[in-house]
Amino acid sequence: MEKNIFELHTGQLKEISQSFQEKVEAGLSQKYMEVQCIPTFIRPKTNGIKGEALVLSLGGTNCRAATVDFNGEKPVIHPENGFKKDLSIMRTPGFTEKDLFKEQADLINEIRLDKKMPIGYCFSYPAESMLDGDAKLIRWTKGVDIRKMLNKPVGKPLLEYLNGKNGNNFTYIKVINDTIASLFSSLTYNDSDAYIGLIVGTGTNMATFINANKIKKLDPMLNQRGLIPVNLESGNFLPPHLTSIDNIVDALSNSKGAQRFEKAVSGMYLGEILKAAFPMDEFEKKFDTRKLTKIMNYPDLYKDKYVQVAHWIYQRSAQLVAASLAGLILVLYSHNNSIGKIRLVAEGSIFWSTNRNGKSYKSIVMDELRILLNEFGLNDIQVLLDKIDNANLIGTAIAALS
Repeated sequence: MEKNIFELHTGQLKEISQSFQEKVEAGLSQKYMEVQCIPTFIRPKTNGIKGEALVLSLGGTNCRAATVDFNGEKPVIHPENGFKKDLSIMRTPGFTEKDLFKEQADLINEIRLDKKMPIGYCFSYPAESMLDGDAKLIRWTKGVDIRKMLNKPVGKPLLEYLNGKNGNNFTYIKVINDTIASLFSSLTYNDSDAYIGLIVGTGTNMATFINANKIKKLDPMLNQRGLIPVNLESGNFLPPHLTSIDNIVDALSNSKGAQRFEKAVSGMYLGEILKAAFPMDEFEKKFDTRKLTKIMNYPDLYKDKYVQVAHWIYQRSAQLVAASLAGLILVLYSHNNSIGKIRLVAEGSIFWSTNRNGKSYKSIVMDELRILLNEFGLNDIQVLLDKIDNANLIGTAIAALS
């Protein structure tokens, strides 16, 4: 591949940002839009949080469990980074809801619980927040497809299963998305005008706080006021300027037509893009982003053409994330033009990956974001990037104890 078909210039990135802004506003106005903008009916406490919760975090390939204790000056996590379990088996055909519950229960049993406590469940798949703190599964992503769980609450059945196995050790359960968890963890700073939670790992998504009066699709009978956490489900955004290679990756996926932004950006798909760019070459079946970054970091071990295209795919992924961030900031600024400081908490293996032979992912994102904000006349907005240790666990515990 001699020409870089993945190259995006500033004008194209601006168009992507503006398209994302429009799709977010559409998602705030109507249900079931491309960018769904799902309100979360859990209002996080910003101070005075007390108590202890079990946190369960189900991601794209792993599940983590830990207790988080807020009774001291700062949250204490036990064990320190949580017990972790590979759950890529979830993608196996025939994997059931009961199989998932058993895997999670076995992980929780690694923790010795000596008291009753609530559960904070970080469920990293598109789900509609319910007023009781549960969430109803909308669709699976990241290669998972447990169909009997669709359109049903994900928290209550798990709670009932765990209490049946463990003797009513858990008082209640609250379910949030991983981006909402990152968003909640950012409130430990409590010093900014706006907050964004961002995930760029196996999948990708964003969350932020939106004033209830800007969420036109909210039922007035719910009587919601003030800032509401919103899970954008931005991975389903269809950006302009995708390529024929992206169309091939989409066609070969088990979710054709959906999650197009995620398929151009996230760890589950970047290796697939490289494979699709060289259809006559043979690659390992499991060729994920770890392999892609290894090609970039150890170029002497690979063909020059693979190294070059790997850099192009990595660069474009970061540029697309920057464009989506700029689009979201355009939304936030249009709602409140007094915004001056935005706190961005980012998580995910791709976002914090390193490139030994070029700019790291986060540097590309932040540099491109600054260029775009300047292009849009938002030079004065300061975006503060943070990496909070165990943000996912802390934010989910805040949800459970709020």
